[in-house]
Amino acid sequence: MWNIWILVICSTLLCLCRSSAIEVDYDPKALIIDGQRKLIFSGAIHYPRSTPVMWPDLIQKAKDGGLDAVETYIFWNAHEPIRRQYNFEGNLDFVKFFKLVQEAGLDGILRLGPYVCAEWNYGGFPVWLNNIEGIELRTDNEINKNEMRIFVTKIVDMCKEAKLFASQGGPIILAQIENEYGNVMWAYKDKGVAYVNWCAEMAAAQNIGVPWIMCQQQSAPPPIISTCNGFYCHTFKPKNTLIPKMFTENWTFKKWGQKDPHRPAEDLAYSVARFFQAGGVLINYYMYHGGTNFGRTSGGPFITTSYDYDAPLDEFGNLNQPKWGHLKQLHAAIKVGERVLTNGTATTKVYGNGLTTYTNSITGERFCFLSNNNQIEEATVVLEEGNIFVVPAWSVSILGGCTKEIFNTAKVETLFFHAYKSITVCLKWNNKLTRRLKKKNCPQVNTQTSIMVKKQMDDETAKLSWMWTPETIKDTLLGQGIFTARQLLEHKRVTSDVTFFFTGTQSGYAFQFKNPVSLMPGTNNLTLLSVTVGLQNYGQFFDKGPEGLNGGPVVLTDDKNVTIDLSSNIWKYKIGLNGEAERLHDPKSPHARLQFSSEFLELFIGMPMVWYKTEFKAPPGTDPVVVDLQGMDKGHAWINGNSIGRFWPARITDSNGCGTECDYRGKYNERKCLSNCGNPSQRWYHVPRSFLNDDNNTLILFEEMGGNPSQVSFQTVTVGSVCANVSDGNTLELSCQGGQTISQIKFASFGDPQGKCGSFQKGSCDADLSISYLEKECVGRERCSIDVSDATFGSTECANFTKRLAVEAIC
Repeated sequence: MWNIWILVICSTLLCLCRSSAIEVDYDPKALIIDGQRKLIFSGAIHYPRSTPVMWPDLIQKAKDGGLDAVETYIFWNAHEPIRRQYNFEGNLDFVKFFKLVQEAGLDGILRLGPYVCAEWNYGGFPVWLNNIEGIELRTDNEINKNEMRIFVTKIVDMCKEAKLFASQGGPIILAQIENEYGNVMWAYKDKGVAYVNWCAEMAAAQNIGVPWIMCQQQSAPPPIISTCNGFYCHTFKPKNTLIPKMFTENWTFKKWGQKDPHRPAEDLAYSVARFFQAGGVLINYYMYHGGTNFGRTSGGPFITTSYDYDAPLDEFGNLNQPKWGHLKQLHAAIKVGERVLTNGTATTKVYGNGLTTYTNSITGERFCFLSNNNQIEEATVVLEEGNIFVVPAWSVSILGGCTKEIFNTAKVETLFFHAYKSITVCLKWNNKLTRRLKKKNCPQVNTQTSIMVKKQMDDETAKLSWMWTPETIKDTLLGQGIFTARQLLEHKRVTSDVTFFFTGTQSGYAFQFKNPVSLMPGTNNLTLLSVTVGLQNYGQFFDKGPEGLNGGPVVLTDDKNVTIDLSSNIWKYKIGLNGEAERLHDPKSPHARLQFSSEFLELFIGMPMVWYKTEFKAPPGTDPVVVDLQGMDKGHAWINGNSIGRFWPARITDSNGCGTECDYRGKYNERKCLSNCGNPSQRWYHVPRSFLNDDNNTLILFEEMGGNPSQVSFQTVTVGSVCANVSDGNTLELSCQGGQTISQIKFASFGDPQGKCGSFQKGSCDADLSISYLEKECVGRERCSIDVSDATFGSTECANFTKRLAVEAIC
């Protein structure tokens, strides 16, 4: 009872404390928050890549995983799609997001950009910036700086009004200006240096009362804190020796046509442990929850709709085990030494062959890291007290008091989840063929005497643009057309013939297309539909990169090499599809209610530019929902008028480069530990539960290329089994997800179990009580906690080795 009252009093004091101003300071060893010296574990959760209904659960799981803070970018083009017209509703309500972070007892990190990269369309810049005469982005240009200042000030003022900064009693302890500019500053020369200095001055002038950071910016002017991004940051040393070491991103993402990336939990933990052993103060997992690129927010070129990132929380918000649990244990282990690490002195001893010890000391306390960067051999070290420790290859052991191992990055002592997808809804379809372009049904048609670069035509709401030209052709000219485009998909129509094509690869986005065309005597219409696959989001001068028909040439050539250059013709152009203007994707639109039909559906299968509509009941339960778009080619999908993003299941990965085993040892890169070879780069698309009605729901698909919806289905993602393999002396925390209970213990053995999850077998010794004890303690419960020891399971006849408990349970 007294413990409960103490907890209530402490919680009340915390709330009272956070209602007043909090000072955030720093030195090279710590972030100092309200006078307390802290090491910070933070995780990136981007508010527009999930839904407000998901936010509380994501934030709570971040806290349960041992995080101290949640970080997010601010996405300029989402908030200001049209100049001076702002949107902070729904999943763009970042103020509400940070309020929820604070309610959970966590701190916040605000990365303002306003250039963010983030694999987000155009790096977060609004496309309308390109239409301001004289503007040059990310450089010392007065027009650019003025637009940037206006937006940054707008966001800062909103934060101040909501009292979100720690200096006001709010959760935000750090803010970032610009993003990874140090990687490209060389290209901007002196104007780049001037721009960085201006960014720092402009940020400081906002008077937010908490420190500012710049990532990947060693030349960040004081008082800006320079931080590190990369797979590993243990060698990072800020040029300014008065600031703490911070690790703000550890990557990586996926593109259409690429295989699924996977970074082993052992290597991610190794990277983080090495950073803190080298004096690190803050780590921000990018991403902690990746989420979904809804709508047309995917960056480019070719970023997938799923932004899962192999993060500790998967795209749907489920725990990604064992990564989530392994990192949770790492955080707890490092926190044991927080006082020593932030106040003490550190000494290093190099043993050779990759082994180094790091001893941190303060009066009466010590805390040690044993680091083995040898990729093959384990290392044995005898410390001064005679304690012997074996450190596996490519791992870090953390020692409490420098006498007892409390964590090793290579020893995974947490749960493994196995999820499966089950079909819950079968569908019946209606369809509508998109109308041909005719002057009478093309509002907002513009005329130009040249081929326009696509960003000059686009706005933030449509990424499909039509261009067409009439030309009188001699009947002898029946040759081929040549078109030049970059990083997108082009549709071409000449008279009544339609040819669909795309090029552009991961290694080169520019391409030239040649193809025979059939022309009629007299006037022929050449119509082009240009589709972006995400505007470029990274690189020096990325905003100047052309998309679409890059000025041509568009040429017709006959078999006698006589050519007609159409590039300077009178070209008419229009942004978007008629179906978009009529809101065919919105079931509330009168056009959507009237224009779909089930007649002759089979005639439309495989045809391009078709709208499909179906109605369905929501899958029962609370498990995450996905739509399987197998059979479709490329297009856009909406649920009840909400965009779930672009789909492209026809984009198949190559069949090479995937292995059955993933060795965590050795430096990680984006080509290591790949999976999903020879399959669609993305087949399943997240449907947030909050998009669904309890009763009838509508799915709209716009197919650009020519797919078949007969295989489309709705499925739920269910965690079906859970495994663990825990050594003697530790605690097994066994649990299911989504409110499920443990229904069966499929395997359990305390002793010398062999194999891995899904194929465990008993070894040379085994405790008789293994299964019966777990059945008694766990079956029928959502979670159970088991002390792994002889006292729990009884003695075994095991030889002199550390016993383990292996378990597989059914949820």
